[in-house]
Amino acid sequence: MAGRPVLVLLCAVSLAAAAPAQRGPADGRAAVDWVRISSGTFLMGSEAAPNSSPRHQVLVRSFELARTPVTFRQYRACVAAQRCTPPHVADETCLGFTSSGWTKDPLPLEFQGDDQPVVCVDWEQAGAFSRWVGGRLPSEAEWEYAARSQGRDAAYPWGDEAPTCDRAVFDDGREGCGRSATWRVCSRPRGNTEQGLCDMAGNVMEWMQDAYHSSYLGAPGECDVWEDPEAAKRVVRGGSWYNGNSLLPATARGGVVPDLPSRLIGFRPMRLSPGEPMQPAK
Repeated sequence: MAGRPVLVLLCAVSLAAAAPAQRGPADGRAAVDWVRISSGTFLMGSEAAPNSSPRHQVLVRSFELARTPVTFRQYRACVAAQRCTPPHVADETCLGFTSSGWTKDPLPLEFQGDDQPVVCVDWEQAGAFSRWVGGRLPSEAEWEYAARSQGRDAAYPWGDEAPTCDRAVFDDGREGCGRSATWRVCSRPRGNTEQGLCDMAGNVMEWMQDAYHSSYLGAPGECDVWEDPEAAKRVVRGGSWYNGNSLLPATARGGVVPDLPSRLIGFRPMRLSPGEPMQPAK
């Protein structure tokens, strides 16, 4: 992206504005199993890839993150509550890959189990579900801090051991560890973080709230969501069933246009921990 990015830092006050005011049947807060992530400071990023550098210190306030990627069952509940639009499973707009190359075809049934991560949702749809459950999509800082078991110096959610199919669903020479599709969430408990978060590496990439920047130059160190009104892409994290191990490290990141649903991308929401003090926007 040419020129100096325009930065808008969104703090807790923006989360409060995004949360749905109504309760009752249309309030989905109980639809998600939340895991509390304690506040702390950590070194974010890696010097191993230009788009993940420079490493920089980030202060993360306490928050709660969904234990798993959102499943088809959970997402259908949001659609039934008329707070989400249906995923793009049958309208031939969802990006997939076949032996003939990239294509946009109806989503095969082997992806659509109740307890499999919902895919074929774009960034706006992921945000709508997150607001329904009282939060938003996580920032890159929040997600990486959580994926590294509250900021510890480790390459993967489980530590530094190389990825294997008993820890993550990825392409180990066989797409999706031999399935060529997603698996049910939490099918690899050996790959969990110390706090019990599942599938933070593999199965599906996950939409972030942040705009995509090509590096961390100028990244915020105290606030969390890094916006840019001129950005054409949103950040995705975590690697998927289709990707090799290069996208599984907790520091790996990429950018995708927000209106592109894909078989590779899902999401999980975050919300502020109860009692977390509000911070003014900067």
